[in-house]
Amino acid sequence: MLRRSDCDLNGFLDELANRLAEKVVDKLEERLRPDSVSRQRLLTVEQAATYLGRSPAAVQHMIASGKLRAVRIDRRVAIDLKDLERLVEAGKIESFLPSGRRLE
Repeated sequence: MLRRSDCDLNGFLDELANRLAEKVVDKLEERLRPDSVSRQRLLTVEQAATYLGRSPAAVQHMIASGKLRAVRIDRRVAIDLKDLERLVEAGKIESFLPSGRRLE
């Protein structure tokens, strides 16, 4: 049987979890904001994966298959932000609704 104090604790924990989730989202949006990323032209594989919404392994696969160019500086591999933007632009498609109407 739940007591009032148990309900208060559950409510408190739910509110705490929601606020924490909001803070995490804010921090991620801040890190991914175009103006903050664009100051840094070369991105790590991990940053490029975040930018594309893919895994680091998927980005490495794109590099190995030639879909994405990489920059090697010493022993580090980086991805030029301009190449990521070109990849995104090249992947855009026209979408149509089944009735033949265009999506806007």
